Amino acid sequence: MNFVTVKAVEGIEAYQAIWVPLVAWFIAQFLKVIIHFALKKSFDLSLMWSPGGMPSAHSALMTALATTIGLKYGFTSPLFAISLAVAFIVMYDAAGVRRTVGYQSTMLNKMLDELFKGDKEFSQRLAEIIGHTKWEVFAGAMLGIALGIVFNWPW
Repeated sequence: MNFVTVKAVEGIEAYQAIWVPLVAWFIAQFLKVIIHFALKKSFDLSLMWSPGGMPSAHSALMTALATTIGLKYGFTSPLFAISLAVAFIVMYDAAGVRRTVGYQSTMLNKMLDELFKGDKEFSQRLAEIIGHTKWEVFAGAMLGIALGIVFNWPW
């Protein structure tokens, strides 16, 4: 390898805590499109930018970050402790608070449909798929951990 190639590789490694989680997020979002296609037989690229669904991209991103930091700086480092704590908060929020908001949106949409049938002022619907099930969060977390290991393993 020449000097330029070595410097480029060193640069990429220096930013692993940024690009590995982003790659995990992208793969999780792309998997939503693939899973939807496999189950519904329809291609919906808008799922790349939507919340909710299988697997949780939030969980994949945060666990990829925590795994990367743990492997690069040590699993006893304060950076790992912080990233792990934030990962747990994000995953709890995705399966708890955001999931509950999705249920509430479903109920409000049903109530608006019943109370204001045909009224154009109340025709806008709330997003119903906002959060994740525990399995979606778990799948996203496993994806993030796996990608964090794959991209940081000293091959």
